[in-house]
Amino acid sequence: MANPVSTLRRDVLAGALGLGLLAGMPVLARTPPTLDVWKSPTCGCCGDWITHMREAGFELRIHDTGNNAARARFGLPAKYGSCHTALIDGYVIEGHVPAADVARLLRERPAALGLAVPGMPIGSPGMDGPEYGGRKDPYDTLLIEQGGGGHRVFVAHR
Repeated sequence: MANPVSTLRRDVLAGALGLGLLAGMPVLARTPPTLDVWKSPTCGCCGDWITHMREAGFELRIHDTGNNAARARFGLPAKYGSCHTALIDGYVIEGHVPAADVARLLRERPAALGLAVPGMPIGSPGMDGPEYGGRKDPYDTLLIEQGGGGHRVFVAHR
C-alpha cells in the first residue's frame, strides 16, 4: 500500500505543476539539466551571475576559457554578445539572463536557439552588486530564433 503522505505530496505537486503555480518560484521543482558556462577566469560579474543561478537551484559546470569561441560554435551572432555564454539542454544562454527566464524557457521549450541579454545591463543578475548603488536600468531578455537571424522580447525587465 502506498504511503498516503507521499501520495498526497505527489498529487499536490502534480496539481501545482499542472496549474503553473510553481512557475514563479525561484527554485526549480525538479533537478534541471546542467548549465555549462564559458567565461573569463577573472570576470567578477560572471561569478555573481553563477551565484544567482546556483541559488535558483541550477547545477553548473564552469569553463574558464573565455566565451567567444563557445558563442561562435553555438551559432549565436556577436551582436547578442555579453561576457559569458552558457548551454543548457540544447539552448544557448548569453549574458546576464535571470534564472526565472531560463526556467521559463525550459518549461515552455520554444523552437529557438536560446536567450540573450546583450551587453551588461546594470541591475541584471550579476550586475546588481552594491557597487551599482541600487541602480536598475531597464533591459530585455531576448528569445533568439534558430539560426540566430532574429529575435523577439521574451521578458521585459523594467
